[in-house]
Amino acid sequence: MLIPIASRLDEAEIQELLGWSVFPEPEKLQNAVDLYKNGTTHTLLGYESEGDIIGVIGYHRPSEGVIEIAHIAVTPEERFKGYGRGLILELLALENPTALVAETDDNAVDFYRSSRFTVESLGELYPGVERYRCTYDPEAFEDEEED
Repeated sequence: MLIPIASRLDEAEIQELLGWSVFPEPEKLQNAVDLYKNGTTHTLLGYESEGDIIGVIGYHRPSEGVIEIAHIAVTPEERFKGYGRGLILELLALENPTALVAETDDNAVDFYRSSRFTVESLGELYPGVERYRCTYDPEAFEDEEED
């Protein structure tokens, strides 16, 4: 179940979990914490299982009907069990966007591909680091299921 957790961003466990979604630099983690704690444009939700937050998903709306995932992470002990995909599916059910997008690198592109996102290379946006735009169209899969 997804629950709002921005008010819990002072907790070490929540910061550690969010930290898995950013490049491991204290400044980047602090920027992510500030984005959800002080901002009004981004939302951070946690996935609760048996009383523990085991995953987070942070997002915003860059345009009407579109949701962009800014951060997504699952605790290392719970990875490869479907929780990442579950975060996405629950977000889709909660927000009902016309499109869901994310930008990522080589480390997570296969996760998005396996979660039925269309992947497009953006090239090397940073020296030596290829970036990808991943897009999920909920209507495309509804049409597919009806066939």
